[in-house]
Amino acid sequence: MPSAAPKLEVVHADEPAAQPMAEQPTEPQARPEALRLLEALLFAAAEPLDEATLAKQLPNDVNVKEMLALLETEYATRGVNLVRIGRKWMFRTASDLSWLLTKHTVESRKLSRAAIETLAIIAYHQPVTRAEIEEIRGVQTAGGTLDVLLKTGWIRPRGRRKVPGRPITYGTTDEFLTHFGLEEVSDLPGLEELKGAGLLEGGLPTGFAVPVPSDDSTLRDDEDPLEPGDLDLALAPAVENAEGEAGAEAETAADDTAEAEAVLEVDAEAVLEVEAEAVLEVEDEAVLEVEDEAADEASQAVSDEASSDDEAADEAPSEDEGGK
Repeated sequence: MPSAAPKLEVVHADEPAAQPMAEQPTEPQARPEALRLLEALLFAAAEPLDEATLAKQLPNDVNVKEMLALLETEYATRGVNLVRIGRKWMFRTASDLSWLLTKHTVESRKLSRAAIETLAIIAYHQPVTRAEIEEIRGVQTAGGTLDVLLKTGWIRPRGRRKVPGRPITYGTTDEFLTHFGLEEVSDLPGLEELKGAGLLEGGLPTGFAVPVPSDDSTLRDDEDPLEPGDLDLALAPAVENAEGEAGAEAETAADDTAEAEAVLEVDAEAVLEVEAEAVLEVEDEAVLEVEDEAADEASQAVSDEASSDDEAADEAPSEDEGGK
């Protein structure tokens, strides 16, 4: 069969050529108003906000959890990220850009070894009392150590243990999570991670295990709620102990000073005795020299007198010669 002849399109000179259809610009998808409101609330907040606090300031029909997820995704690749700290949300500089702010960071204080150990025990064993901290550390915990950690905002009084004396229990705070870059306290390194980092070396005791930490704010069955003024009571022993420690240090310093003064007095007395002995020796030597000189002079005088008598005897005429 003969093939069909191709059709030719005839364009008349007085007719303009057909132009391709221009793409119509698409309007950008409008951001949900609720997302803008949520972004503004989190940006202006001075501290992390939980979903309940955000929901109170947004329209009733807004799904806060869904909006937070959208906002978190939107900011994931930006210089500022939306992060969850515990059960709260906040904007924070992207972790890979932290070096930009390092030069502006001022280290105002270093924690003592006792404070670091106490903080680690509270983080892993919370809720924990001061007596339990001391049992784990094996030494007495100074009140000033807990005072420092309370002032940093990294620990807080949780409740009171249902035991005689009803001691205060301690746990970590959202500020602790923020400072150490943790989403939850359960993100703290476990046994294998600590070994991998070289922080646990050598043979470990049989049955040694790193507890799985939890910062559940709900009081446990063995805890009573705090009462008004418990925070002041939590700080009061710290002040008293700090004063006691200061007094003990002052007493120790006074004892050291007294001992030093006593040593100086003993040394001074020893020096005086040595000097006195030296003076006495000099005086004795002087007396001996004077006595020796006097004895020599007396001997010389006696010798001179004896010589004079001998000379006189030689010069005087004898009686026999005089009779003749």
